[in-house]
Amino acid sequence: MRAFWTSLDRRWRRSDAAMPPLRWQACLFITINAVILSMLLFDAPIGASEPPESVKQLGELLTGFGDSAWLILTSILLFFQGRAGYKLLKTARARAQALYVSWIGAYLFTTVVFSGLLANLLKRAIGRARPDHFHDYGMFSFTPFSGHSAFESFPSGHSTTVGAFFAAFALLFPRYRVAFIACAIWLGMTRVMVGAHYPSDVIAGLAFGAWFSLLMAIVFARCGLLFKLAPDGWPLAKRLFPDMEKPGAL
Repeated sequence: MRAFWTSLDRRWRRSDAAMPPLRWQACLFITINAVILSMLLFDAPIGASEPPESVKQLGELLTGFGDSAWLILTSILLFFQGRAGYKLLKTARARAQALYVSWIGAYLFTTVVFSGLLANLLKRAIGRARPDHFHDYGMFSFTPFSGHSAFESFPSGHSTTVGAFFAAFALLFPRYRVAFIACAIWLGMTRVMVGAHYPSDVIAGLAFGAWFSLLMAIVFARCGLLFKLAPDGWPLAKRLFPDMEKPGAL
């Protein structure tokens, strides 16, 4: 394990790339405005009413995907299986593929775990009451560090996990990013369907998770893992075998 961290430190020091200008101020401005508009237009009607039973059942069917536990276990499995394959496989191509899979596992683990931890800290510090307490407290009731899950609505932890997971895959496999974005929105909104969160909670969670995945992709790119930085600073997924796409490579 010590050799592993030493290798990462050496990769980081070897990189001379500067942190890219991601225009985070503009992204933060858009996110804040989307959250505020959602609060003003959608949160009160959602809190004051019950979703149709069919919608609630659909939400209950899909919302479990945002549970971070199985995503964390899957990412750990990918990492260790990849590392084992790297040590056991014989051909250079197979070893490279195994190593690539292990780094995908590491990337997913860091994005899901740390974005989730930060989101849980934020929701406890903000202490917003959940929609099922709308008639008791309203939608602008905040009780920081209450220690009760009823006051842990903003941002949505499930939506943060979903946003982080699908943003990570959108960065790794940009060809399918539209499908990944659609899945993130649908699965995030299941938290509204089941009455656990307001729409603004979900928007904030999705944005926070996606932003965290982007930052982690930049960190991995600086270490020379999975990504490389484009001239404008955006992290681009590395091709595992770029020579395979050249004419006559086969």
